[in-house]
Amino acid sequence: MPARIFLLSPARLDGARARLLFNPDATFPLARALGTRDGASLAEVFSFLSGLYFRGKHAYAQMFGRPTSSVHAVHIITTSRGLLPPHTRVTRRELAAFAAIDLSVGDHRFRMPLLRDAERIRAEVGDAAEVVLLGSIATGKYVDPLLTVFGDRLVFPETFVGRGDMSRGGILLRSTRAERELAYVPVAGAVRHGRRPPKLVRER
Repeated sequence: MPARIFLLSPARLDGARARLLFNPDATFPLARALGTRDGASLAEVFSFLSGLYFRGKHAYAQMFGRPTSSVHAVHIITTSRGLLPPHTRVTRRELAAFAAIDLSVGDHRFRMPLLRDAERIRAEVGDAAEVVLLGSIATGKYVDPLLTVFGDRLVFPETFVGRGDMSRGGILLRSTRAERELAYVPVAGAVRHGRRPPKLVRER
């Protein structure tokens, strides 16, 4: 069975939750860990920052990803260090370096590491592998550089079109609990701005 590699978009680093993590006087466990040399895992940090959406992406990718002997099944897009496995440890200083880069201006400090790691993954997983982007395709900040590397092999869940972050996170968590994988479509040529679908029916 061919590999299936998931690329997860990062959490925002400019909100109220991020300010909690950047506060050197914060005493809750995650903030304390970020102030140490060992830091905390990137997945734990982004799950705290993004809540439902990132937790959904991470849980879903962990369940349905298929690694190779040399490539992890799940990678997180970062603003300055390319694609990193979820277990990568980061410190508060490294998190601040992520926050210093503005993705909206197409900063080369973001694009170059991302392209480097995407090309490495492409070379190692082979042409039969599927690369799934779990993130917004409405803007080109992630999509454009990834398409130059993966082309038609870059896919995303079709149900994401038109949905907000919370809705996407809810769908991913439900699919994970049901062990039911979503249908994917190529990013190239996809509708990037669709009509907003009905809200998810609340589970009992």
